[in-house]
Amino acid sequence: MSEHLPVTPDHWQSLKSFTAARIALGRAGISLPTRACLDFQLAHALARDAVNMPLDFAGLSGRLAALVLQSQAENQRLYLQRPDLGRLLNASSLALLQKQPAVPVDAVIVVADGLSSTAIDHHAEPFLNQLIPALQAKNLRLPPVCLVKQGRVAVGDAVAETFAARLCIVLVGERPGLSSPDSMGIYFTYQARSGISTDADRNCISNIHANGLGYQQALQKLLYLIDGAEQLKLSGVSLKDETTEQGLGAPASQGNFLLK
Repeated sequence: MSEHLPVTPDHWQSLKSFTAARIALGRAGISLPTRACLDFQLAHALARDAVNMPLDFAGLSGRLAALVLQSQAENQRLYLQRPDLGRLLNASSLALLQKQPAVPVDAVIVVADGLSSTAIDHHAEPFLNQLIPALQAKNLRLPPVCLVKQGRVAVGDAVAETFAARLCIVLVGERPGLSSPDSMGIYFTYQARSGISTDADRNCISNIHANGLGYQQALQKLLYLIDGAEQLKLSGVSLKDETTEQGLGAPASQGNFLLK
């Protein structure tokens, strides 16, 4: 067949429908086909853009009526070089939070650009449009959404501490991959506090994007964790996500495709 076609097909072609990974690309001589090379270069460019392109905080804050805060990493270069600074709010942001009305708050929602502004641009607002009504239906009192420039997950601890909130929900752009440059993650912490909460105290719902976890699935997982945290008074490694794909309305298992 290779004598007549410029590209030699791959015998794994039938498996491509099961994964977004780069398999069954075929070959042209001893090299990848031109299309596969171009697709890789495009994916790499999209991943770089996801990290480096600034998020439209002004537009997003206007639509969400949100507070805009800044981590101690004052620019993207410093953010990438000093992860510790992305976990802390700068002085002016702390002062802004302290000026907020002293009213009882149950949960805070923090949105950070993280390592993919594209993820937040694509997914934060539509997900919040489902999340906020669901939290209000639980009679949870919420302050304004907080948007954090150059923020990492732990930056939510200071927000939760300032508002004395027991529930902290952080939406953050995840490190982009070559098949998912716009993947968003959710981190949930019970009784988050600066300098006290660690990664072991958090629950993560990851891989939220068009070809990954859907908004409704992610929301149901988060609500399950919130209910468990309220009962057990904790989060993190001691709080297990026992939801199942069938329980979230996913289709029944198709079995092991390797045995077909």
